[in-house]
Parts: sequence; C-alpha cells; structure tokens
Amino acid sequence: MGDFFGELGRYLSSANNRDEILSNLLENIYLALVPLVAGIVLAILLGWLGHRWRPARSVLLVVGNLLYTIPSLALFVVIPGIIGTKILDSVNVIVALTIYTTALLVRPVLDALEAVPPHIVAAATAIGYREPRRFFSVELPLSVPVLAAGVRVASVSNISLVSVGALIGTGALGVLFTDGFQREYFSPIVVGIVLTMLLALIVDLLLVVLRNLLTPWERAGRAPAAEVAG
Repeated sequence: MGDFFGELGRYLSSANNRDEILSNLLENIYLALVPLVAGIVLAILLGWLGHRWRPARSVLLVVGNLLYTIPSLALFVVIPGIIGTKILDSVNVIVALTIYTTALLVRPVLDALEAVPPHIVAAATAIGYREPRRFFSVELPLSVPVLAAGVRVASVSNISLVSVGALIGTGALGVLFTDGFQREYFSPIVVGIVLTMLLALIVDLLLVVLRNLLTPWERAGRAPAAEVAG
C-alpha cells in the first residue's frame, strides 16, 4: 500500500502530469456539459411536441429507447460517416452524447409536463396566457422538479461516457485510463477514476442548487409544512 501511494505521489509531483490532468479534466467538462445543455433544449422541444400532439408521444418514446440502446463506442465510430467529420474530431463525441442526452430526457420531459396540474394551465389560459408564453412562463417552470431528476442522471451519464471517447483518440479523462492500461501504470487510472467521480458529484450538487433556485415555491411550501410537523 505504501508503494502505491508513493508511486501516486511521484506521478502527481510531475508538472507535466499535472498539466495533462488539468487539460484532460477541462476537456471532459466541455465534452460532457455542452451535449447536456444541447440535449436538454432538444428534449424540451420534443417533449412539448409529444405533450401537445399525442400520436407523437409514442413515437418519441420508442425512438428514444432505441437510440439509447446503441453502444456508445459504436455511435462514436458511426457519427463521422454521417456528419462528415474526422474520426478523431471531438465533435463526434458532442453529437453522440447530445443524442444520448436527448433520448434519455424525452420521457422525463413528457412526464414533467404531464405532472403540471391542468387547473393551473386552465387558469393561465383564462387570464390571457397563450402559447408559447404559457409554456415558458407556467408549464416549463412548474415541470422543473420532475425534469431536474432526469437531468441529474443525464449529467452523470455524460461525464462517464466521455471517457469512452479515448478509445477513438479523443482526449478527456479517458486518456488517463487508456494510458494507464497500456503501460500497466495504475496511478493515472486511479486519478482518472477519482476525478470522474468528483466531477460527477460537483455537477450533481450544482444541479440541485440550480433546481432550488428555479423552484423557490417548493422551499416556501416546505417551510410551513416543517413548522406544522414541529
């Protein structure tokens, strides 16, 4: 055990290794969060379509389930042939993870929109709210608590899947895994695992904070309930 920590310390003491780790970490953040944001936007638009037009709901759910079953490595390899990019282009990872994120979030978006009480929607319509104002001002904000759970799952999924891109030459924290396995050098593997877990935890906590900021009425509702319980 002492030899392992000594080896890990020597690995981290190298300025070149630290620079490489930081570069890979920043690239991992970029490749995970850009598809997350793009996927959220696309899933909301598709969810709105499925919520308004019922025949589209079943189609979206089936297509989403099918897309999410495609192995990530296979999708990374196929994407260049579809969009005309080079095999080592990071755009391939962004497009693939955007597809996964959208496929994963379509159902939560539909469930979130359907969880909005109909009488609230009717009241908003009665006082003059029309599409798309009603959707963005009333329905979407009220769906945040349900939608946030799906976004948290998608964020963790993206952060971990980015590492698979290292098998086709894309950087990010996956490089630490491939480098470590090729050289049978466990220090970069351990660093990659720890940083991936910490990144997922930090992003998840930030999403919880963002959800709370976007739903102040939930905190207001919990406070009286806590007083009554006390």
